[in-house]
Amino acid sequence: MKPLEKYIEDILKQVFKDNYQKVYQKSELIQYLNLKSGAIHGNVKSRRALANWYAIYSILTFYKEKGFINNKQKYLKFDGFPFTPLFEFQRKQYGGEKLQNHALNSRVNGEFKNKVASDVNKNLIIINNGKYLIHPDYLYLTMGNSEIDITPTVLEIIKTYQNLLYKKDNFFAELLSKIKGLGTIDEQRMALKNLLNTDTEARIFEIMSYAILERHFKNITVYIGFSLQDIEKKPLELYKTGRTNANDGGIDFVMKPLGRFFQVTEVSNYDKYFLDIDKVNHYPITFVVKTFKPANEVYSELIQYGSEKSGGLEVLQKKYHDAVEEVITINELISWINELNDSSIKWLIEEIDRYFKLEMNIVEVN
Repeated sequence: MKPLEKYIEDILKQVFKDNYQKVYQKSELIQYLNLKSGAIHGNVKSRRALANWYAIYSILTFYKEKGFINNKQKYLKFDGFPFTPLFEFQRKQYGGEKLQNHALNSRVNGEFKNKVASDVNKNLIIINNGKYLIHPDYLYLTMGNSEIDITPTVLEIIKTYQNLLYKKDNFFAELLSKIKGLGTIDEQRMALKNLLNTDTEARIFEIMSYAILERHFKNITVYIGFSLQDIEKKPLELYKTGRTNANDGGIDFVMKPLGRFFQVTEVSNYDKYFLDIDKVNHYPITFVVKTFKPANEVYSELIQYGSEKSGGLEVLQKKYHDAVEEVITINELISWINELNDSSIKWLIEEIDRYFKLEMNIVEVN
C-alpha cells in the first residue's frame, strides 16, 4: 500500500483523531484517492488524473446537496444523478475544462478494481441507465457499534488536492514571471536550464521540451519537392499533437516536412517505449527522455531491450531497432538553450509561458 499522503493524514487526524489509521485502512475510497495524489509532488511521474478525481467529486457534491449525508436509507432508494449536470460540474472545476466522459463511464471503475478494490465485482461508480452514483459500501464505514458516512471527509480531501495543484501550478507561473524580469539574458538562460532536471514535473518537462525543440529545429532547413523543378527550401516545423500528458495514446510532437515523430517519456520503464513503438506500427520515433544519462547510453539500452523483446526473431528485431530513430535527453536540451541568441531566449520564455497557460486554460492560442 502506498504511504499515506501528509495532507490526507492531516485531514483524517483532524476528523477522526486517534482512529484515523483505522478509517484509512477500512476505506478503499480514501486509499484510492491517496494512490492518485502523486501529482502534488515536484518529481511526479504520474498524470494528474483530474477526470477520475472530478468524476467522484461531482457525484459526491450532488450527494451532499441532495441531503444524503448520514441519510443512508433515503440514499438506498435513489437511482442516480444524470450525466449532463455531473459532466458540466466537472468541466467547471480547476483544470477540468477539457475533460471527457471516460472517467464516469469506465476509467474510474477499471482502475479502482485493478489497484484497490478487495471485491472486483463491486464497482465504485454505479451506472444505472445513464445515471451515476457511488456504491454505498464505499461511503459508509462501520466503526465500533456505529456506521459513519465519510463523504464530508472525502470531499475535503478532494478540495485540498485541488488547492494543492492550483498552488503548484501558480508557483510555476510566478517562476516564469520572475525569469522574465531577470536583468540579463545570461541570467534568464541559466534560470531556464535550472528548470530542466529529473525532478521536473512531467507536464512542465513536456512543455519545455516542445518549446526548445521548436526553436532548435526552426534554425534548420531542408530542400524538398515532388520533382527537381519544384524543390523548395523549407524550415523544419514542430507541432504538438494534443494536450500535454493527456494519456490519449497519441504521439506528442510531429515534424514537418520530414514526418518525424517525437515522444516525451521517462527513462525508467522501457516497456512504455515499446508500447509507443507498437501503437504506431513500428514507425520510427525520437524519444525525448527526462534523464541526464548520455543519449547514446539510453539509445544502446533501448536497442538491447528491443533485441530481448524480439525473442531473437531477426525480422522483429530489425523492426524494433529501426523504430528507435534518436534519443534526446536533458543534456541536449540544455546544449540547445546555450546555442540560442538573445532574441531566441526571450522567444523561448514567452513560448513556454504561452503553452503553460494553454495547458492551464488561462489563455487560448490564437
